[in-house]
Amino acid sequence: MLVEIPDPQIIAGVIVAFFVGIFGMLVYNKIKSFTNQKGPDPSHLSRMEYYERQLIDMKIRMDALDLEEKSPVEAVLEKIEPMVEKKEQIVVKKEPEKQVQKSRMPNMDFKGVAEHVLGLITLKEMTSRDIQITIGRSREHTSRLMKRLFEEGLVERNTKLKPFTYKITEKGRIKLGSPEQAVTA
Repeated sequence: MLVEIPDPQIIAGVIVAFFVGIFGMLVYNKIKSFTNQKGPDPSHLSRMEYYERQLIDMKIRMDALDLEEKSPVEAVLEKIEPMVEKKEQIVVKKEPEKQVQKSRMPNMDFKGVAEHVLGLITLKEMTSRDIQITIGRSREHTSRLMKRLFEEGLVERNTKLKPFTYKITEKGRIKLGSPEQAVTA
């Protein structure tokens, strides 16, 4: 496809026209900014004078208060003395706190804990947090235990709700022993 290149005079004319347009816009903006300059707004001046008078009045009042006030050292001492007297009167008696130890489950192997959990969820569906609190183990330990029980098919996980709830399956009831047997915490 052939492209016709215009004469150099036409190209130079377009470039000159571009720069003349830019220069014209700059001159127009400079002239416009000079013509739009007006003196300060009289409403602003009156407002500024009003605030200046108020500021001067406040400074005069502050100076008068400073002259009437006692020396700073005396004022501080008068404030501190009543506080020292009050602190001497207050005597706090503390009784040693009794440490309450929560009962922990005895260390059981996996089967003991699994059977205990299966016994717990025969009564009602429980979340992993409920199971964690009941058996007194860490969150990681409880989640691994519940995952293992779920993969073995001993418990059923309800994923429709958050947090997940677990209930015992028929296979879990058989492993636990009799369906009526329930282990309580």
